[in-house]
Parts: sequence; structure tokens; C-alpha cells
Amino acid sequence: MRRVVITGAGTINALAGDVPGTFAAMAEGRCGIGPLSVSDLDRLAVRIGAQVRDWTSEAHFSRAEIAQCDRFALFALFAARQAVAQSGLAFAGDLGSRSGVILGTGGGGLTTTDDSYRAVYRDNRPRVPPLVVPRLMHSAAASHLSMAHGITGPVFTVSTACASSNHAMGLAFQMIRGGGATAVLTGGSEAMLSFGGLKAWEAMRVMSPEACRPFSADRTGMVQGEGAAVFVFEDRDHAHARGAEVLAEVLGFGMTSDAGDLVMPSRDGAARAIRAALQDAGRNPNEVDYINAHGTGTAANDRTECAAITDVFGAHAARLMVSSTKSMHGHLIGGTGAVELLACLMALRQGIVAPTIGYRVPDPDCALDVVPNTARDGRVSTAVSNAFAFGGLNAVLVLGQA
Repeated sequence: MRRVVITGAGTINALAGDVPGTFAAMAEGRCGIGPLSVSDLDRLAVRIGAQVRDWTSEAHFSRAEIAQCDRFALFALFAARQAVAQSGLAFAGDLGSRSGVILGTGGGGLTTTDDSYRAVYRDNRPRVPPLVVPRLMHSAAASHLSMAHGITGPVFTVSTACASSNHAMGLAFQMIRGGGATAVLTGGSEAMLSFGGLKAWEAMRVMSPEACRPFSADRTGMVQGEGAAVFVFEDRDHAHARGAEVLAEVLGFGMTSDAGDLVMPSRDGAARAIRAALQDAGRNPNEVDYINAHGTGTAANDRTECAAITDVFGAHAARLMVSSTKSMHGHLIGGTGAVELLACLMALRQGIVAPTIGYRVPDPDCALDVVPNTARDGRVSTAVSNAFAFGGLNAVLVLGQA
């Protein structure tokens, strides 16, 4: 079995347009949530989100590229440029055929979908642009990454709601470990902050009108975000042979299904996924230092996740640092696990654990060290990243120091 490492990382999210900026924002406990700027805002009850600001596609892409790509695909392309540049890989020739792209997204090209429905049903236009279908398809971002970087091996998209990125990265890990690829661009992207996307989430009555406060007893719900994070996962021997800088090692992956309720999380399903990931990584629970929690800021998720962590880690749970960075960058749905993996990289590489900001009132059902409000210095050698999705789909990654 091959060992798998991360040799490149890139991102665009509400906190920053690159990894160093995102690390700095997380270390400062900066909040990227604010008033939204979207069409038909006056028809929305929830008017806040973690929106990417001070970033225009025209500054980074040609007119032809913009015409072919939905916002979620442009985010993925932008993040992947950073990751590939940092990795130093060139996918020309044989390496291109031995490499792949596996991305996660929950909604795909929702901005394109929203604009097209508005054009037809509100503005009574007789037709939509000819590239609507290739712009909105879930696999669009993965295809664009393959074309941009000359990757001709396995390329596909995973769509498992809020666990999409973790499932994508887990499959990339397994593919390289099993010898099916030498390197894979993986992660996730989402651009769901459109009128239609927001209106659909409003109907579920899980959205906060003011802030995301995971684990705090005065929580009022989740807050949506947008953006992408893309990583270069690579065979460790290949990375070492070319003298690449290794950011972290991917140690294990676990996934389970609750096979229960469509929207209510399961303590047992979450716990089984965490145990499976630790077993795959060859790590005992007491070797874990930090968990980046799914931590959506809803009572059902927060309490179920804390109970699952307590079940898996027992007495060690009290010594674990557990934080939710959704309090800063929002819930990126299919892209959320990818951006959250950056918090694990920061903890492993810099010894800085990102905080759960907005925490005000202890919840007795979430009696863990949630690193409230202020980042913490500490040695982290093993980190866990949780993702638990609607449909009862759970995906957990374990990372270690390089």
C-alpha cells in the first residue's frame, strides 16, 4: 500500500483568496460572514452569508473561460492554480495519464441554473445561452481542471451534500494508495449563494439570520458560505523522489451511512465513521490531538456530533481540541470539508488551532474543549476532519504531520 501526502493547497473563500491569508484569518478568529449581495435580496428572509468579496472573475480568467464556467467552476480553477503551483508538478506526458481529478460539490452550477430560470420565467426570454448545460453540470469543475492541467487519468465528481469534499478527498486518497494514480487534484467547490439556493435553504428553517455559533447554547442556526479548496494528493515516494515539500500525510479515511433519517443526524453513524477512519489510519483514539468538527451551528448537529466524539474517544475526549471553522467561513455545503481541511493543515504545520468564534453560552450537551473564540497554540501530530451530510452520509479524514 502506497503512502499519500499533500504537496499543494489552494483556496478562495470568504476569509481570503489564498492559503496564507486563510491561515491568518483563522488564527485571528476573523469572521467572513456579513450582509449578502445577491439578486432579489429583498425577497429573502435570511440576508447574511459568507460571501467571497473583493474578487472578480475578470481579473483572473479570459472572457471565453468565464463564458464556459459557472462561479463554482471558476472557484475550483482558481484554487487549483495555487495548489498545482505550490506542488511544482507538471502534468505533461506520462504523469498526466497517471493523475486524476476528484472534486466534490453539492449543487454544481446553481448560479447558472438560477440565472437561466430567471431569464425564462421572469424575463420571458425565448431561450437561454447554449452553454447552460455544460456550465451547470456537477462534473463541470472537474472537467475544467483536467483540461487546464492536462490530466487524462480518472476524472469525476462526487455529490453527497455536505460530505462531498471529504468523500472526494477520501476516494483520491484510496486511489493513490491502491496504485490507481500517482497524483490527484482533489477537494471541493460550491457557489450556492444565489436567490434560488438561499430560498431553498430558508424553507428548511435551519438558517441563522445573524451569526453561526457552533456549540453555543444560544445558537440560532447555520450560515451558508461559498468558495473552494483544492489540494494535490500525491504518492509519497513520488513526492520524495522529486524533492517536493510535503505539507501533511493523509493517514486514513472512513465513511458510513446512517440508513435512517433523511435530515436528522445519527450519533451511531457519525461514531462509526470516525472509528473507521482511525482504524484505517492505524491510530488509537488517544493519539488524536485535534478535530475539525462538522459543527454547523444547529442543535441537532452539534449535540449529535459531540455525543459521537465522546463515544469514540471516551475519557480522551476531554483532552481533545474540537473546533468548528464554519463560524468564520460559513457552511460551504459540498465544498466545506475542503476548506476545513486547511484548518487541519494549519494545526499540523504551524501548531495553531483555529477557534470556534461566536461562542457565548456553554451547552451542557456539548461539553468539549471547543477552542472558544481565540486560536490556541499547541502541538498537533494527528488531526481529524469530520463531515456529516443530509441523507445520513458520513465521511471522516485523518491527517498527520509530514
